[in-house]
Parts: sequence; structure tokens; C-alpha cells
Amino acid sequence: MNIPFPGHRRKKSGAAALPADPEGIAALLSECELLRSQAARSGVRLDDTPASLEALDQLVPRWRDDAETLPRLGNDAGLYLGTVVVRTVAGAAWRIRSDGEPVVRLASGREVEVVVSGREWAVSGAPELSQLYAQVAGD
Repeated sequence: MNIPFPGHRRKKSGAAALPADPEGIAALLSECELLRSQAARSGVRLDDTPASLEALDQLVPRWRDDAETLPRLGNDAGLYLGTVVVRTVAGAAWRIRSDGEPVVRLASGREVEVVVSGREWAVSGAPELSQLYAQVAGD
């Protein structure tokens, strides 16, 4: 199985750079394993739709009591938000910046730092993921 990984690869002398695989990157970023397991335990099905973002916003934030889980769950929440945007907003696509941070690029050219937004949501619950989605989808 050939799974692409974001980031720079060293070129072997005379070898061409491997092309990015947008579908492979999207699949890798959509896993969000910790968030999906937490949601499932609460009876929330994450089906990569805007409605699932609303359901996440309604979860009791038990993860805020766990300093080890909080940043990982926030990262997953951001990646999940990005996954919903990429799958439902025309022209949206993942892009890996030179610093390794995944962002969502909209058809307008605007880049959305979804991981940062996910971390903020995990810590404070605001802004809500569904509100962020509505703002991005409206662009």
C-alpha cells in the first residue's frame, strides 16, 4: 500500500519529485481517530456532514479535564472541520504549508487554519465548529 506523507522528500540524484496525492492526503487527514471515538461514545455519528459539526458542538466537553487529551482532540476537531469543508464546499481542498501545517484552501484562494480553530474549540467551545463551517461555506 502506498500512503503519501506530507512534507519534503529528498530527491535522489536525477529522480523526479513525487507528485502530491490529494485524495491520499485527504484520507489521511480525515481519520481523526480520537475525536471519532469520543463522539461515538457519546452517541454522535461523524458522517462528514455539516450536521455532524452541530452535533459535536452539543457534546459535553469532558476532554477539557484531561491535559493530555485536550490538544490531540483539538487537533482532530480541526482536521474534522477541514474534512467536512473539503467534502462539501465546492473548490475547497487541503494544502500542506511549508511548515507542515494542513490548511484548507477555498476556491477564492483564502486559506483557513482549521487546526488552530479546532484547538480553540476544544479549549473553550468557541467559536462553534458549525459556525466556523457556515462562515467558510459562505465565502
